[in-house]
Amino acid sequence: MIGGIGVAATVVYYQRLVAAAAARGVSKLELTIVHGEIQELIRNNLADRKAEQAEAFLPLVERLKHAGCDCVALSSLGAHFCLDELAALSPLPIVSAVAPLDAFFVAKGIEQIGLLGTRVVMRTRLYGQLVDTRAITLDDEIDLLGQTYQDMAVAGTCSPAQRALFLDAGRRMIAAGADAIVLAGTDLNLAFDGQNPGYPVIDALDVHVALLADLAAGRRSLGDIAS
Repeated sequence: MIGGIGVAATVVYYQRLVAAAAARGVSKLELTIVHGEIQELIRNNLADRKAEQAEAFLPLVERLKHAGCDCVALSSLGAHFCLDELAALSPLPIVSAVAPLDAFFVAKGIEQIGLLGTRVVMRTRLYGQLVDTRAITLDDEIDLLGQTYQDMAVAGTCSPAQRALFLDAGRRMIAAGADAIVLAGTDLNLAFDGQNPGYPVIDALDVHVALLADLAAGRRSLGDIAS
């Protein structure tokens, strides 16, 4: 796993993946984490420098391959903006956190979601990968929400004012017709964990973790799901 993008998300991935693997009877989880640079990712993401970010990730993927890993995952949905470019270079298959979401929503009977995450995630409606699910955002507030998310991810903590902003944004998207709010930024657990916002919330991190745990348990194969 490429972690550090940001640190809080990496910690949550680690905690939840260990728990999910154990729940599936995995007695020995094989996991290696390398550290990516969040500021570099932010600069490239905002400038849409996909090729440059893929090149920045490549040495980390190569390090994971030399460590004996069979696949790689990114601990940031924002980092998926360069997934195609990285997949073209990567010596390891990549398990996307975005690809399984559409089918997950359909299986849950969800037709329309409200998105919270980075500017790019919200503007592109999850990189245009939603086919059977509609997505809405607070279009006039994408810059504010995106900057607040970025600040929170870099700091690794969520202030009361930041939490209130995200919870209210979710509430207004529900009022606009969303069936559930999707935390499409892996640091948003800082704002939502332990809260009762009064509306359905889906953490995209949990969908990704479940997929990775299924791989670890042999319930899924890389050939079916990896890029």
